[in-house]
Amino acid sequence: MPDFRQFIHMKYRLAIFDFDGTLADSFPFFIRVFNQLAEQHGFKGIEPDLAPSFRHYSAKQMMEKVGMPAWKLPFVAKSFTSLMSQNAASISLFEQVDETLLHLANNGVTLAIVSSNDYDNVSQILGPANTRLIRQFECGMSIFGKPPRIRKVLKMTGIPSHEALYIGDQVSDLEAARKAKIAFGAVSWGYGAIESLREHCPEEEFEHVSALRRIA
Repeated sequence: MPDFRQFIHMKYRLAIFDFDGTLADSFPFFIRVFNQLAEQHGFKGIEPDLAPSFRHYSAKQMMEKVGMPAWKLPFVAKSFTSLMSQNAASISLFEQVDETLLHLANNGVTLAIVSSNDYDNVSQILGPANTRLIRQFECGMSIFGKPPRIRKVLKMTGIPSHEALYIGDQVSDLEAARKAKIAFGAVSWGYGAIESLREHCPEEEFEHVSALRRIA
């Protein structure tokens, strides 16, 4: 595997973002509907006061904890995105996302989104101004199906992998970046606890949204 650390202090020409937990503050909504999804699809719910502990689990570990087999994931994901579509107006972006995306775009960074959420939800929550800043959207795949979509973004933009960064909040995002052979930037405010991401040595770490501006 290439050593990406040589690129830590260089300017990235391409910033690929995960959406939920990275740009959109949707974890409270996820927790709010989790038990509804569990009842609908036949896996274990979680006690609300235990929800913070789940931020230390990877997606695979969480599925094991609640007894959800992998074959159910597409159906659960479809139900989740449907519920989000009905409640999109109640989900907001994290503070400073608008200003940060505009700063990056104005400084020559190409922006893309690779998200398991669907495009309609992503664009609605982003809003028209932010949506216009995004060069390419790759949406609606499995949370474990992101590597080929990241590679597709690289191909479509023509930007080499060593000048690209995938920014996300979960171990599955980091693993996707590794498989696509690009650097990964871990955010500290998302679904996954930053400690769980640090165990895998991300190339970049962002302590708050405005810190993303240093990409440029």
